[in-house]
Formats: sequence, C-alpha cells, structure tokens
Amino acid sequence: MKEIKVGLIGFGTVGKGLAEVLYSQRERLVKRSGMTIHLAGVADNSATELPEKFDDVTLTKDARELINNPEIDIIVELIGGMEPAKTFVLEAIAAGKHVVTANKALLSQHGAEIFAAAAKKNVEVGFEASVGGGIPVIKALKEGLVANKILSIMGIMNGTANYILSRMTDEGIHFEEVLKDAQRLGFAEADPTYDIEGIDTAHKLAILMTMAYGMPITHNEIATEGIASIEPMDIELARELGCRIKLLAISRNHGDHVEARVHPTMVPQSHLLASIHGAYNAIHFQGDTVGNVLLYGQGAGMMPTGSAVAADVVDIARNIESNSINRVPSLSYLPTEMRPRKITPMDELYGPYYFRLTVLDQPGVLSKVAGILSKYEISIESVIQKGRKKVGAVPLVIVTHHAKESAVRGALEEISKLESITAPVVKIRILEEED
Repeated sequence: MKEIKVGLIGFGTVGKGLAEVLYSQRERLVKRSGMTIHLAGVADNSATELPEKFDDVTLTKDARELINNPEIDIIVELIGGMEPAKTFVLEAIAAGKHVVTANKALLSQHGAEIFAAAAKKNVEVGFEASVGGGIPVIKALKEGLVANKILSIMGIMNGTANYILSRMTDEGIHFEEVLKDAQRLGFAEADPTYDIEGIDTAHKLAILMTMAYGMPITHNEIATEGIASIEPMDIELARELGCRIKLLAISRNHGDHVEARVHPTMVPQSHLLASIHGAYNAIHFQGDTVGNVLLYGQGAGMMPTGSAVAADVVDIARNIESNSINRVPSLSYLPTEMRPRKITPMDELYGPYYFRLTVLDQPGVLSKVAGILSKYEISIESVIQKGRKKVGAVPLVIVTHHAKESAVRGALEEISKLESITAPVVKIRILEEED
C-alpha cells in the first residue's frame, strides 16, 4: 500500500488539530483513499516534544529539514502571517513539494505569485481551511458549482465578529465588554484588529472572488469597515426595524464590474444569514443555474479547521496516486482564463441606509437634517426619536429609501457640521433580499 508522507510546519492550534485528525481517522482515510497518510515530521520553534502517540514523528525547529527531505510528499504550512510563511511555501514548491495552507492573509496578498510558482513546477496548493474553517466552501466553489456563473457572494466569515455581535444582541452589553470576554474565552486574539476591523473577512472574500469570477484581486481592493462603532442602541433599534446587525462580506457580479465590500449590515430577520449566531460562519452563493446555496458551520477551531486541512491532504494524495496532479485548477478557472475585472466604486452603489444622529433636544433639528438630505436627493422612509430630555442630547434615527453612496457621504459630512450634532453619525447599510 502506498504511503504519503506529510511534513507539518507549525504545531499550534490548527497544526495539533491536523495531527489529531490524521491519527484518529487513519483507518477511515485508508478505506477512502487506498493509501496510508503519515505525518512524518513537525517543524515548530516552540514545541519541545510531541504527544506520546506521535513518537514516530520527527520534531525539529528547522522547517527546511522537512522542505528538503526527499521522502516528504506534502508540506503543510500552518504558522500564519506573511513571513516566513511565504518563503517556506515558495521553497517547498521549488523543491517539488505539494503544499497545503490555511493562510488566508498570505493567499489574498501573494496568491498570484504562489499559484504561478506551483503551476510552473506542476504541484498543487490546497487551501480549503483558508475560508470558513471546517466548512467545505472552497471545494463547493471549485467543483460543486463549476457549471454556474456566480451572481453573488455574501457571508459571515469571521467567527469573532459574529460572536461579539451575537452577544451584544442577546445580552445588550457593550462592544468593549464582549471583546474582553471573547479574548478571555479564546474567541478573539490578544490583538483583535484583523477580526473586528473586517480585514480577516476581506482576506477571505478576496479568495472567494478570485475563484468565483476568475479574477485576480487582493484584500486591499475591497472596501472594508469594522464593528467597533456599533452600540447596544443600534442593536436594539435594528431589532425594532426587524433586523439583526452582522459583519457581512458582499460581492455582486454585474458583468463588466463586481462589488467588493465588507461592512456592518442590518440583515432582515427573514434572511438566512440573520439566524447565524455565535462563532459560526455562513457563506451564501447565488448561481445562475443552481440558485441559492448556503454553507454553514464552524469557521475556526482546532478540529474543524484540522478537518479541512486533512481534506486537502487527502485530495492531493489521491491525485498523486492516480497521476492526475492539477486535474482541477487550484482557483477553479484555468490560469490562462484569469482576467482583471473592474471593482465597483463604493460611491456608485445604491441602497437603503440607517443613520443614528446624536442631537441636541431642541426644535428645528429634524427639519435642518431633512433639508440637507433632500438637497442630496435622499428620501426618508422613517424617523425614530427616542425620549425627550429637558437638557442634553438624544438619538435621532433615520431610515432612508434607496440612496447613492456618494450622496450619503456628502450629506452626512454636511450634517456632521451642524451645531446641534454632538457626536459622530453612525451609518449602517441595510441589506436587500436577493431577487
């Protein structure tokens, strides 16, 4: 029976998950692949020993011992970040090794270089775990939906942000308090910037857009806003409007141009994505032949992500055994068919909006605000004003009909200069149901 040997760089949470999956599921993997898939070596700077059940696995601090080992077939990179991850991946490819990675930041920024190098050496790059953790979203897009023109991508792709917003919704507590709790429980990193500012979600959307549309794109081209400005008041007002606030990745395919954005969004409670709670992820595709598809599951964690990495390892092992390397293009489209696409400028987008203004409780404020909105051709759908006070400021909430983003930006800039406005205006876009 053929043996496929795996070298693992990084023995952190996901690395341990992969090792456990390969060990605990070894008999099942033989039945499903006809091969033994053996973890031959682990490279990690901080690990001093491996669990006893991995006593036949070599442990080293030098990743190049694995990369340069001629007996190792597949290198798995799970250290994250840009460097030395990029160097190790490219060196492994240059050495003729197949590569598996969960590194969405690396792929969203340097994927073009990595996939080009892999194609030149005729090796494969597996990256199922880079988006959606244990959800098989990459395989679905690459194979299951191959006969579709993807009309839209929409999803909750960061479990930390969704956990924070879910706790704020269910318990009415402030962002800062939930974030500290999430860090204590291990749902959020010590530096949560990538999660709460939407950057991690933008990395994932860039990967999905590349595959869905056959276009090169990096996360830097995606308009990105985070959730730090959301307050319990916005959560409660969203509820009154029949919505829940989610950090969404949104891309719509308009043919000659595509939308690419990540931002907090009021999602109608009737929409499937409104029901995704806690640290779970969900990715929604609309295809021209299949219609609507929703993939849901754990978007992170040792075992779910380890499962996704193992799936890539098995796929590559099968292709090695059947001599069918690169049978399925890594990015779904053939490299020669990848084409640049125009990204829709945010200023050109239309949609309904929620504004929360903090205003002095005095006559004439609403009329001044309405006058500015009218000047920019923004029509008001409804107004909510909470509680009158003898002294001080009160929230004034306005929901608009369809408005152009550039008009909204100009109107809010002018409104913010009114003497009666006492705090920055909060703007949240409202999701419209897909046709």
